[in-house]
Amino acid sequence: MSEATAVNQAGELPPRPNPMVDLLTRLIRDKPLGAVGGAIFVLFLLSGIFANVLAPHGSNDTNLSARLLSPSLEYPMGTDHLGRDVLSRVLMGAQLSIIVSFLAAGLATVISIVLGLLSGYFGGWLDMLIQRLVDAWMVFPGLVLLIVTVSIVGPGMSQIIVILGLLYGIGGSRIVRGAVVGVREQMYVHAAQSMGAGSLRVLWHHVLPNVMPVVIVLFTTRIGAVILAEAGLSFLGLGVPPPAPTWGGMLSGDGRTYMYMGPWLALAPGLCLTIVVYAVNVLGDALRDLLDPRMRGMR
Repeated sequence: MSEATAVNQAGELPPRPNPMVDLLTRLIRDKPLGAVGGAIFVLFLLSGIFANVLAPHGSNDTNLSARLLSPSLEYPMGTDHLGRDVLSRVLMGAQLSIIVSFLAAGLATVISIVLGLLSGYFGGWLDMLIQRLVDAWMVFPGLVLLIVTVSIVGPGMSQIIVILGLLYGIGGSRIVRGAVVGVREQMYVHAAQSMGAGSLRVLWHHVLPNVMPVVIVLFTTRIGAVILAEAGLSFLGLGVPPPAPTWGGMLSGDGRTYMYMGPWLALAPGLCLTIVVYAVNVLGDALRDLLDPRMRGMR
């Protein structure tokens, strides 16, 4: 039965499906690998959020009589050289990764939206000025810029969030700008302008909602990038300082020093980091294919 027939017989339009339910259904049906990545990402979120409940021991509780024990029922991921439970430290590291990644990715997304909207919608000299600043910013290698900046302001969670937010926000503004330039030329935008709508109203009600699929994908992929960047800084000793357990710090300290005596010290945080970043990237690619109208005909 066609939709028109359904309307004629029932006398009313059929209910519209919930957008989130529809997206989830399409994700599972059309992008099973992306759905698996999403499930792993949700598991990562739950593990980090409830780390204090799930951790069987304190992340910094030492037990010298249980030094460098291999994985067992009591210590599923073994212990380190101070007798600390590796599973508990991995869970608390996931919690720190969630805090840093979501706040830094959120800040980066906001910066990308603001710069992308201003540059793509208004164009002209403002567009040229912003894009030349973005070009100058992207000339510097990201890792080198991170190391130099952190060495100046010092390590710490708030510093890492702001630095990573600026790093990925300025670079990501070019993606938002490209989407805004395409939306700016649509008829509904010209219609709103001809009816006297101000620039702020057009941006808020017409441009921003139509670039949100790009923004959602950008935010998702930035989470994985921030997790990896934070782990790299912690590995170099420039991330969140001890005694806070971070995956990069665990790889750099215990994992690198005692990897021959206890290979699980490097395998546990390394595998968690690899799986989570891969899952986030796969989920981001799937969302891009599902939300970008230009990709729908290519599935």
